[in-house]
Amino acid sequence: MTTTTPRPIPDGVPERIRHYIGGELVDSADGAVFDVLDPVTNETYVQAAAGKKADIDRAVAAARKAFTEGPWPKLLPRERSRVLNRIADLVESRDKRLAALESFDSGLPISQALGQARRAAENFRFFADLIVAQADDTYKVPGRQVNYVNRKPIGVAGLITPWNTPFMLESWKLAPALATGNTVVLKPAEFTPLSASLWAGIFEEAGLPPGVFNLVNGFGEDAGDALVKHPDVPLISFTGESGTGSLIFGNAAPFLKGLSMELGGKSPAIVFADADLETAIDATIFGVFSLNGERCTAGSRILVERAIYDEFVERYAAQAERVVVGDPSDPATEVGALVHPEHYDKVMKYIEIGKTEGRLVAGGGRPDGFPTGNYVAPTVFADVEPDARIFQEEIFGPVVAITPFDSEEEALELANNTKYGLAAYVWTNDLKRAHNFAQAVEAGMVWLNSNNVRDLRTPFGGVKASGLGHEGGYRSIDFYTDQQAVHINLGEVHNPAFGKG
Repeated sequence: MTTTTPRPIPDGVPERIRHYIGGELVDSADGAVFDVLDPVTNETYVQAAAGKKADIDRAVAAARKAFTEGPWPKLLPRERSRVLNRIADLVESRDKRLAALESFDSGLPISQALGQARRAAENFRFFADLIVAQADDTYKVPGRQVNYVNRKPIGVAGLITPWNTPFMLESWKLAPALATGNTVVLKPAEFTPLSASLWAGIFEEAGLPPGVFNLVNGFGEDAGDALVKHPDVPLISFTGESGTGSLIFGNAAPFLKGLSMELGGKSPAIVFADADLETAIDATIFGVFSLNGERCTAGSRILVERAIYDEFVERYAAQAERVVVGDPSDPATEVGALVHPEHYDKVMKYIEIGKTEGRLVAGGGRPDGFPTGNYVAPTVFADVEPDARIFQEEIFGPVVAITPFDSEEEALELANNTKYGLAAYVWTNDLKRAHNFAQAVEAGMVWLNSNNVRDLRTPFGGVKASGLGHEGGYRSIDFYTDQQAVHINLGEVHNPAFGKG
């Protein structure tokens, strides 16, 4: 791919991205590094330490020592909460700087990266509140027994995070893992290691003890694989592609690890003829083109009732053509550069496939005025059949397939006609239909006349190939703790007496 002059590097980018183990920045044991690319130019702007098994072993040892010998797991919830609130304060106070670095590293539009930074702070504040307010179960049999439940941190949590909105998604795992008293080893995505490197300084300033947080950069087949297979890591939380999730599931099975996996999606947005058409178009435009289309909950299949289908396609295509593609650092940009040339090539291949599977009505390649970089014009295909690859397979870019339906039954069949089941969006003013459709659709999350606005107390996760388990609110507390039942006898001991004749 053609390259150009490197962009100015924002303030705060280190000369080299290193691991963070036991409270210290360190290089890889073997000195290995890998290049990190600017998605606008595809030029290397920094090198990161490439971790392997030896580095994971060292990080796990540090985390294990902090768990067994350090104060963190033994602190009262209120004491841990204070640290988490300080972390949230620091993230909030640095939101613009964090967003600038995230945007530079990932290609996300700066305005959207800013929202993700603020959400990261809210994740820490939410779990800081939750662990203080938490009440555990108690069961009484008057005069006979009391039963109560202890929640105990499990140990070293292995966190493997993706390259889309990396800082926010790292916070989504770090906050509950730390809140519940665990120690962690984070393996961020190799495409976007920059924002992960900022956590060490934030945690140190907030007063997190050394060894509680550890970071190892590197590739999935090296660092990620070693983390999954490490016998002293009882928990793995993974967000990423479904095929990788299947591999992790198999590799973790011999160790009987706890697994939480949020995987891929090919989410439907179903638009009925009685919907508010303008609102539905605005929402479905945003639902697939925000975050550059690199979002697991993207409504990348739009199913439209035939009575409004032609009007919807015409208006949708015209609005997609007006979506602003530009430099990620420009506040006016709505779609920036895709994260990496490998991913850009994948998305472009799907666009070429789509030209044989549907009617191209917007976009279809590199936008005018952007001869270099990982830029893709918002692309819309209409009249897509349900067996088409662009209907069935996750593209993870600014590409959408639109398909008509004639009945509610057909809409449900089309919505459920993929291996994925992460999210669904339903647009209708028929309240009865909305609730019944939500009940029947195969998705872990459903938005009715709404677009991806989620209360942090609700479960997040999918069904089918979209995931295993749920996180969010008390589901995260459940995942990161063991629940120990304690039984107390209050009266006569009720047990058979063997051996007395």
